[in-house]
Amino acid sequence: QVQLVESGGGSVQAGGSLRLSCAASARTFSSYTMGWFRQAPGKEREFVAAISWRSGNTYYADSVKGRFTISRDNAKSTVYLQMNTLEPEDTAVYYCAAGYRSTLATMTMRSGYDYWGQGTQVTVSS
Repeated sequence: QVQLVESGGGSVQAGGSLRLSCAASARTFSSYTMGWFRQAPGKEREFVAAISWRSGNTYYADSVKGRFTISRDNAKSTVYLQMNTLEPEDTAVYYCAAGYRSTLATMTMRSGYDYWGQGTQVTVSS
């Protein structure tokens, strides 16, 4: 069982930045692909970014490409999401997810992840 705890959410004006963190309890954190998803009110949960377990390659939704950066620190069992140039459309609950050895075929899909955090609210005002 892996526990994920997100932090770093909050309220910010458009154009601002936030950094989300997700601390994992997994002993073999380096074997997990880590992802970030978000869910706005009345909408489906959608993929935001992922970082693979093996190569450390990163993948982004088109809507955040160039503004968000995902990274991981295996020594601290933590994954980060740096969010810059935030827009009101980025307002959502952001969820961290861990998928054991998830591959490119599934890392952008909810089904590619085994464990989820409780979520952290990000609110961007115009």
